[in-house]
Amino acid sequence: MAALDRIDVGDAVRAAGGAVAAGAVRWRDGSWIRRPAADRLVDALGEPLVVIERSVLLSVLADRLPAGTVRYGVDVESSSDLDSDVVIGADGIASRVATAVDGPLPRTYCGYTAWRGVADASFDPVLAGEVLGPRSQFGLVPLGEDRTYWFATQQLPERSFFDDELAHVKDLVAGWATPLPDLVAATAPQNLLRNDLHDRPTAGRWADGRTVLIGDAAHPMRPHLGQGGCQAIEDAVILAACIATGPDVDSACRTFERVRRGRVTAIVRESKLIGRVVNGRPAALAGAMIRASVLGPDLLVRRHLAQIAGRAAFERNLDRV
Repeated sequence: MAALDRIDVGDAVRAAGGAVAAGAVRWRDGSWIRRPAADRLVDALGEPLVVIERSVLLSVLADRLPAGTVRYGVDVESSSDLDSDVVIGADGIASRVATAVDGPLPRTYCGYTAWRGVADASFDPVLAGEVLGPRSQFGLVPLGEDRTYWFATQQLPERSFFDDELAHVKDLVAGWATPLPDLVAATAPQNLLRNDLHDRPTAGRWADGRTVLIGDAAHPMRPHLGQGGCQAIEDAVILAACIATGPDVDSACRTFERVRRGRVTAIVRESKLIGRVVNGRPAALAGAMIRASVLGPDLLVRRHLAQIAGRAAFERNLDRV
C-alpha cells in the first residue's frame, strides 16, 4: 500500500478491496495457535492489510493510464521486436525475459499443490488468517462484505490432478473448523484454481542493458508470507523512481537491482523456510515447530511483520534510490 500510495492509487485499491486487521492462526479443530489482538496488523503496519482480486487491481491500475496504453493478447517472440525505451520482464516464474537475460533457470516442485477460490459468502473477520493441519494448510480473508478469498494446500505428487478438484477440496476440509467447509461449499467451480507449487532460484542478473526483471521473473518466492505480488509492486514503483532520477535507462536498471536485491532476498529466504516448517515431515515434528514459534512474544512478532511489510520498510528501500 505504501508503494501504491506513492503512485496515487492507494485509496482506489483500499476502496475496491477487503481489510484484515488481526491475522489469526488456528489448528484445523478450531483451537487457537495464536489469537492476536483485534488490531494487531494495524499496530504492526500502520493500517490493515488490503485484500483485492488480481483482476480488480489490474483494472484500477490500467484505468489510470491513457486509453490504448495497455495492449492485450499480443505475442512477443523477442524483445528486439519492440520499439521501446525499456523492456520490463514481469512474466512470472517461467519468465522468457529472465531466460534471455540469465540463461536456463530450472524450476523444481515444492512437494505440495494449492487451490485458490473465491466464495460467495462472508465470515467473522476475527477468524481471518490461517488454519493448519497435518501436511495441509488453509487461509481465508475477506474480499468485501459478501465475498471471501481462500486457499488450501496439500502434499501430493506433482500433477496428481482430480476429475473434480472442488469435490476433492470439500473432502479435504471436511471436519475442519468453521467456516472452512462452508466457504468451499459456497465456491463455484469456475471460481477455483489449482496449481502445483514450484520454486526457482533468484535470477543471477536482473538487468541487461535496457532489459530488466521484476517480480517472480527476478525473484520467485513461495506464498507463505503473502509477499509475491506485494514485492512485485514495490519493484515496479522503485524501478520507476530509478528511471525518473537516473542519468540513463541502463544505469537506472542497474541501480534498481542494487537497491532491491537485499530486501527481496531476505523475504524469499523466509518464505521458503516457512513453507518447509508448515509442510514438514514428519507431521508431528512440523506441529512441534509451529507450537514452539508461538512462544515468542507478540510484540516481537509485530516488529518482525513491520520489517517485512511495514510502510517504513518500503520507504527505507525507496530512500536508497
